[in-house]
Amino acid sequence: MPKVFVRKYRETDREQCRDLWRELTEWHREIYQDPSIGGEHPEDYFDKHLAKVGPEQLWVAEQNRKVVGLVGLMSGLYDEVEIEPLIVSRLCRGKGIGTKLILAIVAEARRRGLRSLGVSPVARNVNTIKFLYEMGFKNLGHVQLFMDFTRHRRKRGPELFDCKFKY
Repeated sequence: MPKVFVRKYRETDREQCRDLWRELTEWHREIYQDPSIGGEHPEDYFDKHLAKVGPEQLWVAEQNRKVVGLVGLMSGLYDEVEIEPLIVSRLCRGKGIGTKLILAIVAEARRRGLRSLGVSPVARNVNTIKFLYEMGFKNLGHVQLFMDFTRHRRKRGPELFDCKFKY
């Protein structure tokens, strides 16, 4: 496998990162069986995210001069930050790229002396949740609960504090 390295985002990466954002949105559409997620041009949300957090908060995984992964930090309260986004191109998953991105972002969080580093994968992204758990994300910080007023079918899901949830 060709060498993969993680580096800071550059403006020349924009279109490839927009493609990754679209790919992530398509994955969410698939796992939630909802083609409306992200709207008609989900890649535009990358531009909004970039404007919100700034390019200095993004890193890419590069392989053969192609961006195959993206990770970013989003500031929270106090000395807490959250990983947003974490994307690995579908064709490159399972090859250690996500591990390299997480290790790079964990090192950056430690370098900055941050209090904590969080990540909020969507509930149906079970493989990512398991991956993040293996990478050391073993503490629960926040749980987001919501009511769904659509007719989308929800799966029976995990239990937490004797409460049964769907996802």
